[in-house]
Amino acid sequence: MTETTSGPARGSRSKGSKANKGLRIERIHTTPGVHPYDEVVWERRDVVMTNWRDGSINFEQRGVEFPDFWSVNAVNIVTSKYFRGAVGSPDREASLKQLIDRVVRTYRKAGEDNGYFASPADAEIFDHELTYALLHQVFSFNSPVWFNVGTKQPQQVSACFILFVDDSMESILGWYKEEGMIFKGGSGAGLNLSRIRSSKELLSSGGNASGPVSFMRGADASAGTIKSGGATRRAAKMVVLDVDHPDVEAFIETKVKEEEKIRALRDAGFDMDLGGDDITSVQYQNANNSVRVNDTFMKAVESGSSFGLRSRLTGEPIEEIDAKALFRKMAEAAWACADPGIQYDDTINHWHTSPESGRITASNPCSEYMHLDNSSCNLASLNLMKFLQDDDAGNQRFDAERFAKVVELVITAMDISICFADFPTEKIGETTRAFRQLGIGYANLGALLMATGHAYDSDGGRALAGAITSLMTGTSYKRSAELAAVVGTYDGYARNADAHKRVMRQHSDANAAAKRMDDLDTPVWAAATEAWQDVLRLGEKSGYRNAQASVLAPTGTIGLMMDCDTTGVEPDLALVKFKKLVGGGSMQIVNNTVPKALKRLGYQDEQVEAIVAHIAEHGNVIDAPGLKPAHYEVFDCAMGERSISPMGHVRMMAAAQPFLSGAISKTVNMPESATVEEIEEIYFEGWKLGIKALAIYRDNCKVGQPLSAKKKEEKEQAEPEVEKVVEYRPVRRRLPKGRPGITTSFTVGGAEGYMTANSYPDDGLGEVFLKMSKQGSTLAGMMDAFSIAVSVGLQYGVPLETYVSKFTNMRFEPAGMTDDPDVRMAQSIVDYIFRRLALDFLPFETRSALGIHSAEERQRHLETGSYEAADDEVDVEGLAQSAPRHVAAPKSSGSSPQSRSGSESAKEAHSSAELVEIQLGLNADAPLCFSCGTKMRRAGSCYLCEGCGSTSGCS
Repeated sequence: MTETTSGPARGSRSKGSKANKGLRIERIHTTPGVHPYDEVVWERRDVVMTNWRDGSINFEQRGVEFPDFWSVNAVNIVTSKYFRGAVGSPDREASLKQLIDRVVRTYRKAGEDNGYFASPADAEIFDHELTYALLHQVFSFNSPVWFNVGTKQPQQVSACFILFVDDSMESILGWYKEEGMIFKGGSGAGLNLSRIRSSKELLSSGGNASGPVSFMRGADASAGTIKSGGATRRAAKMVVLDVDHPDVEAFIETKVKEEEKIRALRDAGFDMDLGGDDITSVQYQNANNSVRVNDTFMKAVESGSSFGLRSRLTGEPIEEIDAKALFRKMAEAAWACADPGIQYDDTINHWHTSPESGRITASNPCSEYMHLDNSSCNLASLNLMKFLQDDDAGNQRFDAERFAKVVELVITAMDISICFADFPTEKIGETTRAFRQLGIGYANLGALLMATGHAYDSDGGRALAGAITSLMTGTSYKRSAELAAVVGTYDGYARNADAHKRVMRQHSDANAAAKRMDDLDTPVWAAATEAWQDVLRLGEKSGYRNAQASVLAPTGTIGLMMDCDTTGVEPDLALVKFKKLVGGGSMQIVNNTVPKALKRLGYQDEQVEAIVAHIAEHGNVIDAPGLKPAHYEVFDCAMGERSISPMGHVRMMAAAQPFLSGAISKTVNMPESATVEEIEEIYFEGWKLGIKALAIYRDNCKVGQPLSAKKKEEKEQAEPEVEKVVEYRPVRRRLPKGRPGITTSFTVGGAEGYMTANSYPDDGLGEVFLKMSKQGSTLAGMMDAFSIAVSVGLQYGVPLETYVSKFTNMRFEPAGMTDDPDVRMAQSIVDYIFRRLALDFLPFETRSALGIHSAEERQRHLETGSYEAADDEVDVEGLAQSAPRHVAAPKSSGSSPQSRSGSESAKEAHSSAELVEIQLGLNADAPLCFSCGTKMRRAGSCYLCEGCGSTSGCS
């Protein structure tokens, strides 16, 4: 993109900035004269979201308009979370067009008002390109943008805030108020309490100070109260304390003691499950805690020497402690309850662009945003899978050129937003406008690595991740320098120019020193190198518009909005996912990235099909037919038979960290069997590898967790027996809200159609849906009516074999050849449908009496004279009673979660997290969503609900 002279900027120029110019905006995806909306197919859908626990409807909006390629999940989440206006009122948004226009037009107008564009034509290209990228899920702004921009309410665009608290009661009470206002708006905040005097120091009156830990109680209670006031996400907060604070041991032990209290109260009969009536009596549960360590302390740990705790008033040591013992205490606490995390102070401030304006002392709740106190950061994330392409020869490549152009577009929009944004406090607004911190990042890294045949924990995977991160941040600062030439540098730049340019050189040097691995990452590294050269050249000339450019956020809700398989920097959760279907229902599917990975690794279509079928049945790649053991690592996930090692997570963070302005929101997951020594190793290696912050989570280290099946059984057993009343009439047995199903496409005599058959959790067909012809036609209407009649009959107890005997051999057009190898000829559509249902759901003996056999059985009859399988063969037909086709059936009669069939898993699960737990026999203590009751899953250091998009953090 080139620059040209334009009119003066209004309201955005910094002191001493040069004559204003305007940006020439280049087209990336759009065509002159064609609006992006006119290039996609739009359709109307009904969004009805229920609470799976009681079936109640918690959101409903019908007839919303979205592109036909948007998934059910993305449509549900955008409609329920981001559409503005009262539901049912004429003012309620009902189309994705309205949502995107509301945001894009605000950005365009602010850009024009503040002199960002060279001409009206450039403003229009900016409008169209931003619209295209949002429409096609190439990137997304963070949630506050969708909540607030273009509405009558304050236009807050930031998700991340850092507050300041000093050693005075006025400041402490101000902290409570500011934090509460941020929570009220659905965002999160972090702060460092180390300026507050310790309980070991004296007040001016002569008494002992309360210490920061005591003041944490009040803030925690406030956060808990606001959380319970009806918000769909908990109050997200981060509390940091320096390692040399005299109260650091008490800070480390706060949550450990509360966890012991939870255990004692639970054993005494109190309801201490998540969301339980008595859990609110426990303190310090609404914050993430982190200890801020420095190099002096870590070197003392390494050498086994002592370390001084210092007075907050004088800075003098008041107590000497064993550094290694304190470090051990941190690891023991994290082992017991996952807190505290760790932040590496000297590493953080080594990469600080504005040290003359103050040190970086804290982070936002998810630990990715780190900058000055009383500041904020707005986020946006790119969908990396949108840039993976096949060249003319069928080889994969990452489109670095297009990626860089999109980064330039997004950074421009993010900087424009600061011109019109509102902030929760005046101090935060002043600091943010003066330093213009941005947080561009990405999602779908785990999916990208798998699709390109890279193991997450591999040199090749880390090289590609590092290259993309370097190109993203380098391009961001290049655009920041170009913006500085157009509308001026950030206000604090002049004072911090030397430090800012030093950090740019550090990034560039890290890029030059990085190891190149293969044909995918090498071109990206080359593009990144060119970008960093431009950064240094343009920055020397014009300075920079932004003190910070990039972070790696959790991308929870916006990741679902973009239909991403993985969040932020995370690997894939598991190879088998839980997917919602249009029209209701759900099914489990093998990740779409698996076939792409297999093709990248050189497997043929037949081999890919066999391996995918194995994964669908077993949930892992172990012993998959034809898959080389050397390739197993490519399919390692966060959970499962072959889960990524904790150090694999740490090494990936280290690969991306040198190329980020901020830090990374990520939790290092550890098995329940992990030791304190292993946590010490991770915390120590994190420091050695140059990571800015990390946290660990050991499986099942928390007591409070969702109500278990065992407790439900005990409650049922305790209830007195009541004589049952027998009704001598048909009773309808309805299917549960979540039920397993199988959709079959078929062709009969050239006529195409689809059949979806859903089952009961225990056994038996429960409903059938048939789709043929266009919606609204006579044939489609008759098929709908026929489906309802059959489904109601099944639910009132009409045996499937009765329908099969009545409808098979019925003759009418269309009839003839089918595309089903088991039913090669059909005398009508209903003849085919009920033969297929018999094969899928009736036991062998029953359908054999009706003369219905599979192709394999007919072949066996020709060879042996018998339709039945030999004793050493699996009775697939018998298993089909409880397991539809292509879904794994139980291998044993055991009742362990590992032995459950895929169909049973799908019946019981309501999210991918629950499906994985059922398949693997896990009992993870992720919370249930407060909005819809679905088990949430981790996204960075937060939790995400796949059902409704609610998050526990600040993204």
